[in-house]
Amino acid sequence: MLGDLRRLVELESPSDDKALLDRALDEIGDWAADRIGKPDLLQRHDGGRHGDVLELTYHGTAPGFVLLVGHYDTVWPAGTLAGWPWRVNDGVISAPGVFDMKTGLVQAVWAVRGLRELGLPHPSVRLLFNGDEEIGSPASRERIEVASEDALATLVFEGAIDGAVKTSRKGVGIFQVTATGIEAHAGLDPTAGASAVHALAALILDIAALGAPERGTTVNVGVVNGGTGTNVTAGRATCGIDVRVSQPDEMARVDAALAALRSPDPRVSIALTGEWNRPPMTPNPASEDLFARACKAAIEQGLDLREAGVGGASDANFVSALGRPVLDGLGPVGAGSHSRSEHAIVEHIPERTALTMGIITGFAG
Repeated sequence: MLGDLRRLVELESPSDDKALLDRALDEIGDWAADRIGKPDLLQRHDGGRHGDVLELTYHGTAPGFVLLVGHYDTVWPAGTLAGWPWRVNDGVISAPGVFDMKTGLVQAVWAVRGLRELGLPHPSVRLLFNGDEEIGSPASRERIEVASEDALATLVFEGAIDGAVKTSRKGVGIFQVTATGIEAHAGLDPTAGASAVHALAALILDIAALGAPERGTTVNVGVVNGGTGTNVTAGRATCGIDVRVSQPDEMARVDAALAALRSPDPRVSIALTGEWNRPPMTPNPASEDLFARACKAAIEQGLDLREAGVGGASDANFVSALGRPVLDGLGPVGAGSHSRSEHAIVEHIPERTALTMGIITGFAG
């Protein structure tokens, strides 16, 4: 499994590099077939300028199917491996993409291999690998929603939180506010201009005030740009906004408030762009039942399985919003997503793989 993981990690696959994504998915498909065998059904869906989606279906011995979802794109640009190569020290693997989420891909494939090699009863299994999760899954969202429609369960292999699976996640909205004013010389003609920077600065306070921690809503203005010089009344300014919500109705409240933003200077116009790229993942009855099944499988293996809610989003959000059974965080135990501290802990890799096998075979009766 570690050899397979190193092979995948060293396939650099940044979300914005179509050529590298295509090469990585070609090899991932070949590797999965080497480990599990030729799939009963193979479908590769064109992602356009984004990574393609690969679906591999293996027939089981029981009715229905379980969907296993994992993304092969990472946030790390091409060339990152040159300065940060694969390392294993004291049972901890450090490498770009090892936690988010190439270990999860290895665990998913080896879980299917284990079911087949041990002859365990199990429903059919469909593996879905997408290459655009880190940028909001614009090309793969529809494929995930279609693939999960009749699934007994959807299991998502993002990393665990201290060993806990993820049963709730926040929804995410990414927006940009642009202020357009009137440029003028700040010294020679200070009253002729209308500062976009000044107007936006006032609005940022209103935007930040939309956060409602008691309802699980956070608002962060993370990027601000504007103006061309200190002696020029700024003609343009922009800010980038990250919104996270726990409750679906908060999306409508934030939408309305952002749409109602008005400049304190009537000569400055305001434009809003952006959208919600994922709805919140909130517990539904089907997912609660799935978590109970996972706990039963864990107990049978001598494990104590916990659940957690997190502020980040994943492809599990799409499935949950449709009221379907989904469980996330079945990937590795580790930490450090999107940072140089990214790592996965070796000893938990087979344990999490066995847990996945237990959940799947539990649907066989």
